[in-house]
Amino acid sequence: MLSSQEPPLIVVLGGINMDLVTMTDRFPGAGETVVGNRFLTYGGGKGANQAVAAGRMGARAAMVGRVGDDVFASPALQTLVDSGVNISPVGITPDTSTGIAVISINVDAQNQIIQVLGANNTCGDEEEAKVMGLLDGAAALLLQLEVSVELSLRCAQAARAKGVRVVLDPSPVRPLPDAFYGCCDIITPNETDAQALVGMPVTDRETAAQAAGTLLSRGVGTAIVTLGPQGAYYATAEGGEFVPAFAVEAVDSVGAGDAFNGALAVALAEGRDLGESVRMAAATGAMSVTRSGAQDSMPTREEVEALLRQSPC
Repeated sequence: MLSSQEPPLIVVLGGINMDLVTMTDRFPGAGETVVGNRFLTYGGGKGANQAVAAGRMGARAAMVGRVGDDVFASPALQTLVDSGVNISPVGITPDTSTGIAVISINVDAQNQIIQVLGANNTCGDEEEAKVMGLLDGAAALLLQLEVSVELSLRCAQAARAKGVRVVLDPSPVRPLPDAFYGCCDIITPNETDAQALVGMPVTDRETAAQAAGTLLSRGVGTAIVTLGPQGAYYATAEGGEFVPAFAVEAVDSVGAGDAFNGALAVALAEGRDLGESVRMAAATGAMSVTRSGAQDSMPTREEVEALLRQSPC
């Protein structure tokens, strides 16, 4: 439960997108056209999604990033505003599109995504300065790889120097310099990204444990490999544990990892131990897949706690 003290401050540096979503029975093959069932638009971007998730879990969330000067900029920010996220650190890049993600979702709630980074790719020194200005008093800095790796690394190094927890979702996966691993208090790849990072298939708890061990050997403090409907495996130098997934009816898996990360940061900032925090994060991710949308699917604190009460083990 949240205490009577001021809620923790979670700073997020990352992507802000407009998501263009098609829903279809099945994905097309190469050169094939299929007729979809539904079209939706909503605010997205891994950074913005994580900020919304943290805000709805009760934290003070601040979003650092950029949008373009196009028609997508305002709607891409609206859910952030509605969720109480501080968007004053968000800049506007002239003559550039807001980041977009073209998403297809099939009947099994699996997704395929094509991303155009747009204004996200123009983040640089100004965003670094804004992050620096927010770190004093922050509980965590959440990072992904929708802005440049070099910018994210500099911000991670600054956060570590101030004792602020750094949580990295290494997606969309890119090669990481060795120094970045050592700046990560926590890294949270899904099975696909973990496979790309460690060079071996990651399909179950055993291979997730192996991947986590490799990430720890690179200097990460805690490695958490999420396995979608199977659950999540977390490991530190002291050992690892598997957290089973919550049984829910999945509708749309877009944003589930972002829900996980936002909730994880809040739970840890509140002083919960790692196992309890991972379980709360898993419940938040599970709730998010029960509805359509990325930011729209982020659950409230009350919804997450209700799911935890229903599944006490």
